[in-house]
Amino acid sequence: MKSLVALLLALNWKAEPQFGGFYAAGEHFQKAGLQVQILEGGSGTPTVQMLVNGKTDYAIVSAEEILIANERNPKNRVLAVFAVYQTNPQMIMCHADKKFASLRDVYASTATLAQQSGLTYAQYLKNKYPKSRVRVVPYLGGITNFLADPNFCQQGFITSEPLAAEKAGAKVTPFLIAHEGFNPYTTVLAVREDTWRKDPDQVKRVVRAVRAGWNDYLKNPQPANQIMQGLNKSMDAETFRKSAEAQIILIRDNETEKKGLGLMTAERWTELIRQLRELKVLKKDVKAGDVFLSL
Repeated sequence: MKSLVALLLALNWKAEPQFGGFYAAGEHFQKAGLQVQILEGGSGTPTVQMLVNGKTDYAIVSAEEILIANERNPKNRVLAVFAVYQTNPQMIMCHADKKFASLRDVYASTATLAQQSGLTYAQYLKNKYPKSRVRVVPYLGGITNFLADPNFCQQGFITSEPLAAEKAGAKVTPFLIAHEGFNPYTTVLAVREDTWRKDPDQVKRVVRAVRAGWNDYLKNPQPANQIMQGLNKSMDAETFRKSAEAQIILIRDNETEKKGLGLMTAERWTELIRQLRELKVLKKDVKAGDVFLSL
């Protein structure tokens, strides 16, 4: 019997439903002749650097990270091969009793907004709402400050922090950043370009297995949720279930129904490149076809 090819996949956060399809892909990896070890991440895990430096074979990154990494390391480029979310789940949540109708209202208020300064969408929103009155403070993780202060808004994922806050008794209003016109692909599976050149068959097998895993997870998240809950004790079974349910509409849409999960388009990448050039995050222009593969 032929031995399985051992590969490492680095996640950029703990085992949570945003990675459910990767954990559900175990059997599919094995059938494809692959033994994929999934390495959990945490706050600030530099997965794109790990990939560039050969510390991992595959990594979960954001679309922005791919573009920035390729500009900094043109001789050691990385490629996007599968995008989990069609609608970016990043959001800002506020207390419902503030009655904000949109992020325009939030930025016009004197609320406190906890946000990482380096986030690309933070720059985008700062440009979009230049006369902001909101008080921006560093995001320290968790929802403790949010629960303690009715004037507090914070960043997060729509599949995570709002559920945790509501479980703790708060009523929240989340605002998706994607609805503000900034919708980069995220939870993107990436590989080094040299791996693709040397062994395109392996990359195709990985992507096929991942797609099958995500199809399985969307149909029945329970088995993978049990695996992830064993790794991530901070999230209970009910929150795993609700989070998996909440993300379905962000992962599956009319286009993925026709063309398959993980879909990426040149139009979306071109728009992101234009936005990052406008924000001066990217110095050089890039062709969309140079950063992603349709497999």
